[in-house]
Amino acid sequence: MRKYLAIDYDYCTGCHTCEIACQQEHGLDPEHFGIKLTQIGPDQITDRHWQYEFVPVPTERCDHCAQRQMDGKLPSCVQHCQAGCIYYGTLEELGDKIDKLKVAIFS
Repeated sequence: MRKYLAIDYDYCTGCHTCEIACQQEHGLDPEHFGIKLTQIGPDQITDRHWQYEFVPVPTERCDHCAQRQMDGKLPSCVQHCQAGCIYYGTLEELGDKIDKLKVAIFS
């Protein structure tokens, strides 16, 4: 059964833990990523308020941590996400999150 990553961008804090966990899991050098965090902003909302958006996006190197899954574990980015905003599962398993949260789905 096909599984997907779902990322709730409303709660991503931009901590880069997903990037680091992936790089360490796959032995990637600092210039290569399985998931890459992009920062949008800062955008000035008022004189004293700035807004940042953080968008983690899986790259072509992402294999959903195939070896970890064979060992019964979650992908490294999901396991280590400090904000708890990266989910992994079938579309049926992710259904509630897809309906209730602002998420992007990646196969």
